[in-house]
Amino acid sequence: MIGDDQEGHLLHNGLTRQILGSAYDVHTALGPGLLESVYRTCMAKELRLRGLECRAEASVPINYKGEALDNGYRADLIVEDRVIVELKAMDKLLPIHHAQLLTYLRLTGLKVGLLINFNVSSLRDGIKRVVYKA
Repeated sequence: MIGDDQEGHLLHNGLTRQILGSAYDVHTALGPGLLESVYRTCMAKELRLRGLECRAEASVPINYKGEALDNGYRADLIVEDRVIVELKAMDKLLPIHHAQLLTYLRLTGLKVGLLINFNVSSLRDGIKRVVYKA
């Protein structure tokens, strides 16, 4: 379930602003057209330069029948153990990308995620903030 209420909107708002500031800096420096892995590396560097703890390609285990299974799913970035950031470098974001982020939020127990597509001329057109409510 996606929440657009005031509480969901404000959840981790300061942190998501810092993450988006990092994304704008990376996009301004590099522009569109590179591989997702390049943006992930640069985002991790920029977030760390801002003093934020960041895990790149963080494992997203599946808990199946009481057992955590490592299945190879990886979140692009988890920032401060509070926000999942999924990065894309595509023509446009698709509903499956939104579903992927919601699933990662559900599996990790985190509530806020950012979906950022760097393959746009204006980064504002490539950002989607997602709040998961159980």
